[in-house]
Amino acid sequence: MSFYDAMAWLEASPLGHAMRDTGLWTYSVVNLTHILGVAMLFGSILILDLRLLGLWKQVPLSALSAPVVSIAGIGLVVALISGSGLLATKATEYVGNPFLYIKFPAIGLGLLNIWLLHRSSAWRAHRVRALEPREESQLRRMGGVSLASWLTAISAGRMIGYW
Repeated sequence: MSFYDAMAWLEASPLGHAMRDTGLWTYSVVNLTHILGVAMLFGSILILDLRLLGLWKQVPLSALSAPVVSIAGIGLVVALISGSGLLATKATEYVGNPFLYIKFPAIGLGLLNIWLLHRSSAWRAHRVRALEPREESQLRRMGGVSLASWLTAISAGRMIGYW
């Protein structure tokens, strides 16, 4: 199945029909929901990434990580679900949009980075002890990758509507 075929399937799906056929308010509410999900996701990630990059060292990472990760996770789920609805509205029209080909890999990189972060020994250690300099350096690099990937995804996503 080609990318175009997958997008055509999504557009023809019940979700695509619901997004197009239930009126302007449906799209507007889903769009607002997507913005709120992205705000929850990126706002939380921004705070965590800046801490990983070395800001607010007086705030223990262990005190910050649990609530921030929970909020980011909820935001991610909301953004993915609502984003699917927005995409389904006119998915085949987005096939030629270059920003879509930037956004999706950036999201993939951000998710891969989250997966790697949560499996790193430094991340596991931050909850139980002070980190060693090499562990802080590892988390700092991952925070930088995270910040770059999510900023790219958000920027490209915003530009999709202008192409």
